[in-house]
Amino acid sequence: MPLTTTRISTDWPCQVKTPGSYDWERSAAKWLRELVPARYASYPALIRHPVLLARHAQIQVHNEIRVARTALQTARADLPALGMPESVIEHTIKLYAAEVMQLQHIARSVRAVSQALIDHGR
Repeated sequence: MPLTTTRISTDWPCQVKTPGSYDWERSAAKWLRELVPARYASYPALIRHPVLLARHAQIQVHNEIRVARTALQTARADLPALGMPESVIEHTIKLYAAEVMQLQHIARSVRAVSQALIDHGR
């Protein structure tokens, strides 16, 4: 298959080579494997089919966002009962808020890589 380049978005992860460049799918699969639990990254179907791996990574990141949002939304109510001082609670809230933003960026990156893998397979 001839090498072609695809215009990539600002959400494209720097760890993944440009679509169409040599070995870009391998770099995409390597990056996606880092986003899923290790046991999933070793399943033969996910190794052989990067689009399946991308799908699982999307689900994984979506659920991580949900968990981080829940932790953020419940921190102020739950952490005092655990004996956490106000300074720790405030720091934890900032941590969760930053994590939600980071995960949202990762989710956009996974969508971009997933779409490039789908387009490449057509």
